[in-house]
Amino acid sequence: MTKPLALLMYEKLLPGGQLLNKLQDLGYRVHPVPDAADLVATAERETPLLAFIDVEPNYEKICAAISTLRQHEVTAHLPVIAFAAAHNQAAQDAARAAGATLVVNDTAILLHLSQFMDQALQVD
Repeated sequence: MTKPLALLMYEKLLPGGQLLNKLQDLGYRVHPVPDAADLVATAERETPLLAFIDVEPNYEKICAAISTLRQHEVTAHLPVIAFAAAHNQAAQDAARAAGATLVVNDTAILLHLSQFMDQALQVD
């Protein structure tokens, strides 16, 4: 059986690198997305189970990519867990407005990863 795939887009090494390792420990294949401009094409091509997106430091550009992902017929269903620093309310609000499934602070994502994944993957 193949491992489920998660997309991961981050610029900050912490928690991005730690998240990559934790996802691999949980049995996921992780496909890094280095640029927000590649998010939709990568999601369409790779067909991941979910995406983790660090919306900092350039949250306007990254949230625009999340919005495009939501509007694209093939990727609109993809659960997105966005994360940003707890003090960056503007980035968190922008991620919610863009259509992220969950928006969490970057210090909590590693501590509660399993719960966030369960919540994001729930079917309505």
